[in-house]
Amino acid sequence: MADEHVTAMANKLAEECLAVQKETGEDRLFMEVGDVLGASSQTLEEAFLTAIRTRMAEQKGRGFLAQKLKSFRESQSE
Repeated sequence: MADEHVTAMANKLAEECLAVQKETGEDRLFMEVGDVLGASSQTLEEAFLTAIRTRMAEQKGRGFLAQKLKSFRESQSE
C-alpha cells in the first residue's frame, strides 16, 4: 500500500483529472494520465488509478440510484 503522501497526491490528481475530463468531454483522459505517471512512478500510477476508479464508480452508483428514484416517483404519480 502506498504511503499517505502518495495517496494524498493521487487523490488530488484524480479530482483535478475528473474536473478536466468533465470540462473537455475526454472521458478516457485518466488513462493517458495514468500512462504518464507509470513512466516514472508505478506506485503513483496505481494509487491514481484506484482513486479515479473509486470516484467514477461512486458517480455511476449515484446516477443509478437517482434513476431508480426517478422511475419510482414517476410510477407513483400515475
